[in-house]
Amino acid sequence: MKVILQQEVKKLGKQGDIIEVSEGYARNYLLPQKLAVPATNTNINTIKQQKAAQVQKTQRLLDEARLLAAQLGQLEVSVPVKTGEGGKLFGSVTSKDIADALLAQHQVEMDKRKIEIKENIKSLGTYAITLRIHPEVTTQIQVHIVSL
Repeated sequence: MKVILQQEVKKLGKQGDIIEVSEGYARNYLLPQKLAVPATNTNINTIKQQKAAQVQKTQRLLDEARLLAAQLGQLEVSVPVKTGEGGKLFGSVTSKDIADALLAQHQVEMDKRKIEIKENIKSLGTYAITLRIHPEVTTQIQVHIVSL
């Protein structure tokens, strides 16, 4: 019997997959648990429409992320910090500090977990920081660490 999975089922498939299972398994487990629906023409067309809408949504989100990455790539951020002798910082600059500076200077709200700092920032200078905007889209901004 052909069924369309409504959610992921281990060792069978993912949501939206059309699979062939035994009638007993479908009738006694998959259908009562609402893990699957029978693969009728209307159900197949509904799943195709949902997949097409999902593809359009992911493409739209990707395009928006690329546009945002192009805009953010032009930004430069200054982070003022307290320093000791020789330009050494008290502590280090974290991704939260950079996110706060982005919000204060450019009104761009960025999650601190999406800011990647390759090396610890423990001295004054300019650093290239990577921002993950989308799983497929990243951009770099310049961060200037300046003394108060």
